[in-house]
Amino acid sequence: MSGALSHLRVLDLSRVLAGPWAGQILGDLGARVIKVERPGRGDDTRGWGPPYLKDGDGQDTDQAAYYLSANRNKESVAIDITRPEGQALVRKLAAECDVVLENFKVGGLKRYGLDYDSLKAVNPKLIYCSITGFGQDGPYARRAGYDFMIQALGGLMSLTGRPDGEEGAGPMKVGVALTDITTGLYATIAVLAALAHRDRSGEGQHLDMALFDVQVACLANQAMNFLTTGRSPQRAGNAHPNIVPYQDFPTADGDLILTVGNDDQFARFCEVAGHPEWAEDPRFATNRSRVEHREVLVPLLRQTTVMKTTREWLDDLEAVGVPCGPVNTLEQVFEDPQAQARGLRREMEHPSAGAVPTVASPLRLSATPAQYRRPPPLLGEHTREVLGDLLGIDEAGLQTLFAEGVVA
Repeated sequence: MSGALSHLRVLDLSRVLAGPWAGQILGDLGARVIKVERPGRGDDTRGWGPPYLKDGDGQDTDQAAYYLSANRNKESVAIDITRPEGQALVRKLAAECDVVLENFKVGGLKRYGLDYDSLKAVNPKLIYCSITGFGQDGPYARRAGYDFMIQALGGLMSLTGRPDGEEGAGPMKVGVALTDITTGLYATIAVLAALAHRDRSGEGQHLDMALFDVQVACLANQAMNFLTTGRSPQRAGNAHPNIVPYQDFPTADGDLILTVGNDDQFARFCEVAGHPEWAEDPRFATNRSRVEHREVLVPLLRQTTVMKTTREWLDDLEAVGVPCGPVNTLEQVFEDPQAQARGLRREMEHPSAGAVPTVASPLRLSATPAQYRRPPPLLGEHTREVLGDLLGIDEAGLQTLFAEGVVA
């Protein structure tokens, strides 16, 4: 069964996470993704370990887990783009592709003749997606952008972490490079929108994606909390600024996440907790009143939740439709029956390790489901195949390119 994007070719010049994440999504949906890497080193994340993928004997390979997370369904071509011959090869590849992904600094590819204007000249229908820290213009345009720094500069860390006055107070980054991931998602959406426009108009275009822009956009309700009041929201730990109770609570043997979304759910919680009178108390009867009196209500709830184990609370609350959950380790996540039923862990054949685990795509399309065609490639694994198949370079030409170090 063909993927939804099996008619497309993507030239992925990006490294690390945001760009490769977008490329992996497009590959999962069926696009042919050709990843151009530096000979000898490749994508920076190839060396971002440990941990590394184990081979059949349990020994480390040279494939870092970080790299493996964002590069399945791609072909790796190692080309030295600092060489005129390498630049010419990339231009020829771009002429055969529908989309280019790149995350070099602003102007970084212009000196190689691989910027949008240069590639547009050889392929006017090209969708060229640039991913940078701050975009193509503005006073910060030429600054490098890294997820951790953007989480801080873009306001996310001011909202994340224990509030002042509590033990462990202070700003905290999210435990994954969330700004990179969300930028990869937005970049994918932009690419698909540009392709839809091209289908109608025949026109390609340049997409200007910035980590900073995406981070600010993803502040969502917290941004609107500020824009409507003029007051910056403060760190609230695991509590929600607009909903109560919506946070972690201690149990007899661990922790419980309670996410009460409406007044009916709160009333049902109160019944299970043995305090139906809370739902009638004017201080707690509505979400608005609960938010206003959270300093009174939350301690009462904490005194109650410690009386049962996490499993007991989960069973009792799920039975009456009150949303709740445990705080799982990643081991527990992949052991969870829901994760197993949905097949969230998959195995793919790997050329040097026998097999590589991967996290399933969350894209579930009934007619064109996500595909798992290729494991994350070895560096330069497909150089000969791509240049011969797509560009028609014969064996003698390939041998010359290898011998001169233009490709690897």
